Amino acid sequence: MTSHSPFARPLTDSAAGGVLKVVDLRVYYDTPEGVVKAVDGVTFSLRRGERLALVGESGCGKTTLAMALMRLTKEPGHITGGAIWLDGTDLLDLSEEEMRNTRLSKIALIPQGAMNSLNPVMRVKGQIIDGISAHDGSAEKAEMNSRVAELLSNVGLSNDVAQMYPHELSGGMKQRVAMAIATALAPQVIVADEPTSALDVVVQRHIMVTLGQLQEGIDASIILVGHDMGLVAQFAHTVGVMYAGKLVELAPVGQIFKNPQHPYTRLLIESLPSLEEKRDFQGIPGLPPPLIDLPRGCPFADRCPSVMDVCRVEDPVFHAQGERQFVACHLYPEDVAS
Repeated sequence: MTSHSPFARPLTDSAAGGVLKVVDLRVYYDTPEGVVKAVDGVTFSLRRGERLALVGESGCGKTTLAMALMRLTKEPGHITGGAIWLDGTDLLDLSEEEMRNTRLSKIALIPQGAMNSLNPVMRVKGQIIDGISAHDGSAEKAEMNSRVAELLSNVGLSNDVAQMYPHELSGGMKQRVAMAIATALAPQVIVADEPTSALDVVVQRHIMVTLGQLQEGIDASIILVGHDMGLVAQFAHTVGVMYAGKLVELAPVGQIFKNPQHPYTRLLIESLPSLEEKRDFQGIPGLPPPLIDLPRGCPFADRCPSVMDVCRVEDPVFHAQGERQFVACHLYPEDVAS
């Protein structure tokens, strides 16, 4: 991340220790029409203090991946394979009770649309305390009250908000409450699923600044799910581009925007407006393919301006393409030294 970013400071080498490793993760949905491969063989790692953004069009598997990391996949969905290593433990091997204890304490979720995630008939204070007491029921009332005030202060809210109901809060305030709950036990990883959706651009900026401050305060790592490439450019250290349930490119944010490798990544970036030059908007032709019975070859082939014959018969392998950059595309050989 560049030093002029209003949201983030660079990820230093001292923060290079790995905290999360996802290996060949697969999440499938059983439907009457067939099996939907919503996440199909995704592999990546997350360093301590790193901010990883997952981007791509709707339906490419970003939120499904986020829910799988939390072990919150619901029927008819199933995690059918792979591993999710968090601090040396495979989350897929944990019992339901062990996973319940892991959520919030080690890995926490800031859900999409906080207005729908908060209990409408509970005061904010009670909802924050619920999460804390589920992991530590021995805390005294005075200690809990002090902790609630501290958490609200951390997200820029006054202690008066503790006595309010969700319907009394603005959209931005609800999102801040969700952030306070997610960071209550200082987890190692925060999964933020489009935390600024349905908010105006001014509030979006404030929310992202607050999220960055929270993350740095507890030395956590963040996986940010989003559509806004401009926001991603300012917030993330690393960008993962998803298409049709797969990671098609993964690289530091500077490399993604200066030298995108995958044609899909290039088209996503070209769709951004520019203050530096006047040009026509470039949309991506066509639509993402249905994830049932995908045809042979690269799933982006029918929309790709650089398509070759091999693209229609052979699925490209996700491989290293230079230092810390990975791509799944036949335009690049697999034997490039990493």
